[in-house]
Amino acid sequence: MSDFILHFLLCNVLISGIIMLLLFFKWIGKNSLSSRMQYHLWLLLLGLLVIPFLPLSLHAFHFSHIFSKFQKLMGIPGAGSPASVTNTLGAISVDSSDWLNDFVLSVNSHSPSVVGHLLFGIWIAGIFAMLWLVGKSLLRLHAIKSSALPLQSQAVRSLYKRCLYELNIAKDIPIYSTAFLKSPIMAGLFKPCIYLPIHLVSDYCEKDMRYMLLHELQHYRHKDALAGYFMNLAGVIYWFNPFVWYALREMKNDREIACDASVMLLLKEEEYEEYGNTLIRFAEKISLTPFSFASGMSSNMKQLKKRMIHIASFEKPTAQKKVKGVVAFLLTAALLSGFVPLLSAHAAEPSHYQWNISPEDTLLENISSENISSKTIFSENISSGNISLVDLSAYFEGYAGSFVLYDLKNDIWNIYDIEHATARVSPDSTYKIYSALFALEEGIITPEDSYLAWNGENYPFDAWNRDQTLNSAMSASVNWYFQTLDKQLGYARLHHYIRKIGYGNKDISSSRDTFWMESSLQISPIEQIELLKNLQNNSLGFAPENIHAVKDSIRLFSSDTGTFYGKTGTGRIDGKDVNGWFIGFIETADNTCFFAVNIGAKDNASGKRAADIALSILSDMGIW
Repeated sequence: MSDFILHFLLCNVLISGIIMLLLFFKWIGKNSLSSRMQYHLWLLLLGLLVIPFLPLSLHAFHFSHIFSKFQKLMGIPGAGSPASVTNTLGAISVDSSDWLNDFVLSVNSHSPSVVGHLLFGIWIAGIFAMLWLVGKSLLRLHAIKSSALPLQSQAVRSLYKRCLYELNIAKDIPIYSTAFLKSPIMAGLFKPCIYLPIHLVSDYCEKDMRYMLLHELQHYRHKDALAGYFMNLAGVIYWFNPFVWYALREMKNDREIACDASVMLLLKEEEYEEYGNTLIRFAEKISLTPFSFASGMSSNMKQLKKRMIHIASFEKPTAQKKVKGVVAFLLTAALLSGFVPLLSAHAAEPSHYQWNISPEDTLLENISSENISSKTIFSENISSGNISLVDLSAYFEGYAGSFVLYDLKNDIWNIYDIEHATARVSPDSTYKIYSALFALEEGIITPEDSYLAWNGENYPFDAWNRDQTLNSAMSASVNWYFQTLDKQLGYARLHHYIRKIGYGNKDISSSRDTFWMESSLQISPIEQIELLKNLQNNSLGFAPENIHAVKDSIRLFSSDTGTFYGKTGTGRIDGKDVNGWFIGFIETADNTCFFAVNIGAKDNASGKRAADIALSILSDMGIW
């Protein structure tokens, strides 16, 4: 909630700018846009006001980077980003001769922002205050409805039927009279009713009454009650934004002007003046306490003046002006739609990878862990591109996680727990594969010379306290080596490469050093495999010698039957291993199989444990 409110405040800055831009468009398009279309532009704004509460993806703009800067100005730690990295914890216990060195540092859990929680509390308090005012308005309206009586005047009822016929309204809309109103209103979303002040009925003037009834029925025809509900909701949620309040007030004014225009389209030209005179005569009798969920003819004197000017200058639009207005409206709508991705308060990619698969691609048969060794996983009669959902729960006892295997030759996926397989989590040290690739591509290191001197800082692992090459740094998972590469690469180039290869959510907006350590950067197991496929096939557009250098650095086994490549990753928070990775591929003479295992738990979910699970499954499958 703390992070949401900070994003929401940034969204409001943008919304204020959009409102000013919309007012400018309305001004330059006042001669092209009809009154109804000018009102509909405000409906587009109502749609934009919903966007901050929807989990949309950002593609047009890296808004999360601005949010990160905003947090730093306020002295607030980033969401999900470690406040600090501590060197007090040692490596996962492994034998020195072990091929799997899963060294890892712990990060501190994110401390909730006091400022963010305070702002969120103020916002919620304001919403409750606004709901209280809306509730009072609803109670007054309910009291008026309870006191209202069905209209008795036969003359008015007869005129009302003629107005319904004139507007081709078949629905029976009840009409009532009441002594507690000064202006007519229409209220009710699903059961709309018209309420007339009793003094207007007793002082019956057919022309004035006809104009008023036509006006109220135009509100019904254009579903203004529904728009009114959304306007009130926007006023409640955005109670603190004066630009939104101004826009809502202008929207209500334009709604009345649009209804005036709709009425005048039904009238003869000589009747325009009479309609205007009706509004003027009616000005002294308007209600000074409008209701939140009702529409009517009432308005203050400033608004009434604006309506009079519109009536005096009104001309029925020609076909050419209508076309011109539609084009202007569509262009404005298209421009406003460009702000949609910027207004996501989540300001991040989805938490799950949106994998484009069809139901036809998934085998209905589930392979259980009990008979996996006897099951032919890569059957020759399975059609290309199929996905087999495999039950491997026995291997994951005590962990939430997934196993993904892709057979390149047969184009077959085997997946345990597809929900977790598409869920994005921190890559931790598995990211180092691509950190090395980017540095090689930029010439920071080369396949022949990847040496970096130790900076002399004392780390908790002996393997880190020495000079490094790419192979030694990858083997011991030396954080400082890859952090140095990223620093020399620079944020702009690093961001370019992350987006070029489509690395997970592509979000490196937190700390430049630790964005991959239980922080902003996240990736799913399926995406890990797709990246490894691109690496193996060299479809990422990198130099072949750099691809080979990276592959050599993650080579774990070699034999006559093939080569085994892999990299672990462990997410350690407050000294507890909560996220374990093991990804890689097995390269043989005639095929390549890619795999990814990810596990999560409150503790003991390490990269080494993920590797143990992966090797057990691959062994039982007869793959390695």
